[in-house]
Amino acid sequence: MFSPMGNATTRRRVNQTQPLPTKPAKRHIYLGIDVPLLLVTITLVIFGLVMVYSASTDYSLLLYGNPSKIFTRQLQVFGLGIIALIFLTFFDYRFWLKLALPALVVSIAALVAVLIINEERHGAVRTLWEGSIQPSELAKLVMIIYLSVWLFSKRDILKDVKFGLFPMAGILGIVGGLIIVQPDISAFITIFILGGVLFFLAGGDLKQIFMLIVIAALVGTLIVLSSETGSQRISSFLPGLVDPMQAPYHVRRSMEAMVNGGWFGVGIGNALTKYTGLPVPPTDSIFAVVGEETGVLGATFLIGLYLAFLWRGMTIARRAPDGLGSLLAAGLSIWIVMEAMINMAVMVNLLPFAGNALPFISYGGSNLFVSLCAVGILLNISRLSTKTKEEEGRLFGEVIDLRWRNRRRRVSSSRRVGSNKPGA
Repeated sequence: MFSPMGNATTRRRVNQTQPLPTKPAKRHIYLGIDVPLLLVTITLVIFGLVMVYSASTDYSLLLYGNPSKIFTRQLQVFGLGIIALIFLTFFDYRFWLKLALPALVVSIAALVAVLIINEERHGAVRTLWEGSIQPSELAKLVMIIYLSVWLFSKRDILKDVKFGLFPMAGILGIVGGLIIVQPDISAFITIFILGGVLFFLAGGDLKQIFMLIVIAALVGTLIVLSSETGSQRISSFLPGLVDPMQAPYHVRRSMEAMVNGGWFGVGIGNALTKYTGLPVPPTDSIFAVVGEETGVLGATFLIGLYLAFLWRGMTIARRAPDGLGSLLAAGLSIWIVMEAMINMAVMVNLLPFAGNALPFISYGGSNLFVSLCAVGILLNISRLSTKTKEEEGRLFGEVIDLRWRNRRRRVSSSRRVGSNKPGA
């Protein structure tokens, strides 16, 4: 027989050997993407949709007989763009090594189709269907992808002018030539600037880069001066630098809107210049509407968002798994911010009128769609940056770091390179 005390002692010993119940561990959500970039993009898009709605009601009513037509179309493209963004976030950017050339062929075919269809609007032939689908916007994205792939694959022979500068100039010349005959001078200049930037970041020879700058400057000047549109914009821009009252009508109305806005703005939806003759307020002039309705503080906030976008894009480029990812991330982020700065500078008469959209903000389906595609590629690069980096890509990325004068990361020594050899 067992005593009660013995039973109690036995139960106590059994209980001591059994593990105490524990609370279920908390699961942390890990997205694996650059969350700050995603938040900046969401803020830009939401702000853009609000401003498009505010700037487009009267313009949409006059153009389509429906005050919400433009806003509705922007929402539709936004939905398609989000689908593309999600897809590209999980689409390995290294597949562009095989798809870059077909994408370039499609882009060139679309630019040729624009000239064949010959749908003229506002003195230019840029769209494929009823003022929509602008292939020059797609061409900017495709050129960044193609040049990144091409420069990455030719990285060992870029210093040879026969395999570096000349072939790249030919690629830029074909696409740029199809764009300039539309004419779309701003897109032409943008593509050449991006080509030079990518060539520089890829480690191109400084002499070749200097040659490229000189040739591009000469060709660009000749094209602008020989073009009726370009020469007219230059001739109207220069007097405005001396006296703002001599600036083009478009710029004068834009600066009037900025002055009306003051520091804090007149409030969303309360701008007056969009009703009294400000040209195309939902598209080229939307920054003027931003300045009038949100003031200097709102305009500064918008500029800060673009700078944050550039910061995150270059951070992704620095942390990319390989050189291709570095070039893609740098090119895409510089492109979007450069377009934004050009648009805003034009509205305050710091640059000649360019006619380019304000990314994520302006009404324009083609620009919004390709901008969201660019963000998707950036998010994919950031998602894959946590995986194992290939040695070749890491060394190539160091070349780009040198261009940025990043002292924290330096080119690996020969000892480190040699350590990867068998038997080392």
